[in-house]
Amino acid sequence: MRKTELLAPAGDWSCLKTAVLNGADAVYFGIKNMNMRDNAGNFEISELPVIMDYLHENNKTGYLTLNTIFYNHELEKLEKVIPAAKSAGVDAVICWDMAVFDLAKKAGMSIHISTQASVSNYRAFKYYADLGAERIILARECSLSDISEIHRLAEADGLNCEIETFIHGAMCVSMSGRCFLSADTFGKSANRGQCLQPCRRLYRITDVEEEDNSYILGHNFVLSPKDLCSVEILPELVNAGISSFKIEGRIRPPEYVKTTVSCYRKALDAVYAGNFSPELAGELKGELAKAYNRGFSQGFYKGTERDWISSGPSATESKVYCGEVVKYYRKIKVAEILIRAGDLKTGDKILIYGRTTPADYNIVDEIQIEHKTVESALKGQNCGIKIPFTVRPKDKIFIIKRKEE
Repeated sequence: MRKTELLAPAGDWSCLKTAVLNGADAVYFGIKNMNMRDNAGNFEISELPVIMDYLHENNKTGYLTLNTIFYNHELEKLEKVIPAAKSAGVDAVICWDMAVFDLAKKAGMSIHISTQASVSNYRAFKYYADLGAERIILARECSLSDISEIHRLAEADGLNCEIETFIHGAMCVSMSGRCFLSADTFGKSANRGQCLQPCRRLYRITDVEEEDNSYILGHNFVLSPKDLCSVEILPELVNAGISSFKIEGRIRPPEYVKTTVSCYRKALDAVYAGNFSPELAGELKGELAKAYNRGFSQGFYKGTERDWISSGPSATESKVYCGEVVKYYRKIKVAEILIRAGDLKTGDKILIYGRTTPADYNIVDEIQIEHKTVESALKGQNCGIKIPFTVRPKDKIFIIKRKEE
């Protein structure tokens, strides 16, 4: 049996490399102004060959998201992107606009239907499969039983089309892309990947007759759902016939990618090794809670009765900017760093990443200033610390704090 693919988000080079180094089987990414995460760093068309060379050299697969709607004036650019993606060796295009579908099909590219198409039943699944789609990312609203039934019927009909679903990350209060709150409030359309997420804010109720009477809505962000977390039900998802497990998060930072990919890698490997357990799931859920989240829910997988509303950001760890790398001495694995904020102490857990440097953590065992060991380095000082992995000048350094600190 083919193992389920673990698919990771990459909003920039740091996230892409972080995903690869932490066990992702595949990565999805976008071109600037042409995907549903326009607020991510994204990539230039000219970077496609470099991206795909890097992924293929590491035996990974790369999918290009062209999953917004496109207007007439953008078709000329689209007609350039598809051949560029084909030439670069992009493994599949993720789309739902039929202009993209048509161009990708004519170019002989593999096509994955985006969750934006809201495929939630077998008739719709078969329609896209008959058109030539090789994978369909099902609607977020599908339950486990819905997915299992679609998979059963597809196998019975001999359809050569895979199922992909989201297993972790942000959920939308509306059907993704169909919400017009951002467009109405800020002129930034969700269908164009520009959503400013006004749903994530606290709101005030005001008495229209007595305007001085107004109330903040408790501790709940009433339009903001919790994040999806499926680690506890991963074996059930595998058994449902899903071919690819997708982690949401192309606008989230590299450490989020590191945490989610490494945790789901461990969980998925345990499922196939036959040693997945509730204890392991609980441990991994605790690790996942350290990264940015709005609280956790199993979404629609168990049906529509769910603990839905978020109480706001709920990560058990946070990062505090400390400074940046000045120089890295590879032979002795020492980084010279400049402290730009607060202070750095021995015993601190730090996070380092940069434009092309993947996210990684380290514990500060020793600090040296002018070759003398000190207990801490203060703002404005340069110091040396041991870093067992390669870092680069201008990489950012953060101190990791527990929520209660």
